[in-house]
Amino acid sequence: MYINRHAERTVQELAQMFGAVLVAGPRQVGKTTMLKKLTGGMNYATLDDPILRAGAEEESGTFFKDYPPPVFVDEIQKAPALFEQIKLFLDRERKKGQFFMCGSQQFQMMKGVSESLAGRIGLITLLGLSMRESHGIAFDAPFLPTEEYFSQRKLHTASIPYDEVWNTIQRGSLPELYDDPDFNWQMFYGAYVRTYIERDVRELSEIGDTVKFTKFMVAAAASAGQLLNLASLARDVGISQPTAERWLSILVASNLVYLLQPYSNNITKRTVKTPKLYFLDTGLAAYLTRWNTPDVLKNGAMAGAFFGSFVLSEIVKSYYNRGILDLPLYFYRDKDMNEIDLLIEENGILYPIEMKKHADPQKKDVEAFDLLDKVPGVKRGPGGVVCLYDKLITLRGADKIIPVSFL
Repeated sequence: MYINRHAERTVQELAQMFGAVLVAGPRQVGKTTMLKKLTGGMNYATLDDPILRAGAEEESGTFFKDYPPPVFVDEIQKAPALFEQIKLFLDRERKKGQFFMCGSQQFQMMKGVSESLAGRIGLITLLGLSMRESHGIAFDAPFLPTEEYFSQRKLHTASIPYDEVWNTIQRGSLPELYDDPDFNWQMFYGAYVRTYIERDVRELSEIGDTVKFTKFMVAAAASAGQLLNLASLARDVGISQPTAERWLSILVASNLVYLLQPYSNNITKRTVKTPKLYFLDTGLAAYLTRWNTPDVLKNGAMAGAFFGSFVLSEIVKSYYNRGILDLPLYFYRDKDMNEIDLLIEENGILYPIEMKKHADPQKKDVEAFDLLDKVPGVKRGPGGVVCLYDKLITLRGADKIIPVSFL
C-alpha cells in the first residue's frame, strides 16, 4: 500500500525550478518508492547494480546515452563521476526536471554535488513517515506555535490515542514496519543495522572494527536527548575521541542522528556551546538500547528522552518535507542550568517549546520562557508544551498546551 508523502509536492516544485532534483535520506524511508511514483514512465537506473555502477564510474560520458534524460538514478552517491556529466548536459540543454536522483547520504558528503551542480539542483531530505502522513493528513505546513498555524491545523486533525503514540515511538517510522504490523521488529532493525554498517558506513569511511562501530551506535542512542559528550562516548566504546568524532559525523551524514545546536547570539555569553544529540528514528534508537516493547519504554528511565526525540523528529520532518534544509531549530541552556527544550526562529522571533511526556502540563513548565525576555535583541513569540494531553488550550498568556496530534 503506497502512503502519500508530503515531500512529493516539494519534489514537483523543485523539478519546475531546477534541471536536477536530489532526494537524500536514510535507508528504507521510501525515497525510491516515492520517486518511482513521481517519475513513472521515465528511464530508471539503480547503481545498486554492480555492472551499472562500474559502467557509470568507468564510462560516465556514455552512461546517459544508454539512459537518456529525463531519468531517475537511484543510489547516485555510488557513482560521483556522473555529477559532472549531469552538469554538462544541463548547461547544454537548459531544461528543467531532467534528472531525479536519490541517495542515503547528506548532500555535503556526496562528492560532486556542491562543486558540480550548485545552482542547478534542488535538494530535499526525506525521513520516515510523519504522523501526518501515516494518518492521511494533507496539511503540510512546517510546525510553528502561532495562532495562524493552529487555526489551519485544527481543520486537519486525527485522534491519536495515548498508547498509539508510544507504539509509534517504540516501533519507529519506517514505512515497511508501518505497512505490516506483524513484521518482526527486532529482525527488521537487526538486518537494518547490519546492512547500514556493511554498505553505507563502509562507503563513507574505512571502519575496521564493525563491532565497535555498532557499540558506538548503541552508546549514541543511550545518550539521545542529552548534551553531546564525545569523550564519554569514546570512553564507553574504547576508541579515541577523534575516532568518535569521525564516527558521529557518519551517523549525521547518514541522516540517522541530528545534532540540535544551542541558541546563541553575540550577546548571550552565558549559553552553552555544545549541541544535543537526537536519533531521527526512535524505533532504531529503541532497538539499539533494547526497549523491546512500548509498555517497557513508556515506563522506563529513557521515556522522556524518547518522547523528546519523537517530537523533535516530527518537527524536523515538517520542515524537511517542505524543502527547508537549514532548519531554524535550537535549544537554550545557560551556565545556571536554565533550559528550554526547543527554540524555533522565524523572521527574527523565537518561539519556545517544551517537550513533556506527561499529560498534565503546569505553568511552571513554561517559566523558563521568560529568560528570553532578558536576552537583549531577542523578540519572543508564543510557545507551548508539546505533550500527551488531548486538547489544544491556553496554559499561560500566549503559551499553549499542544497535543502531539497538532505537530
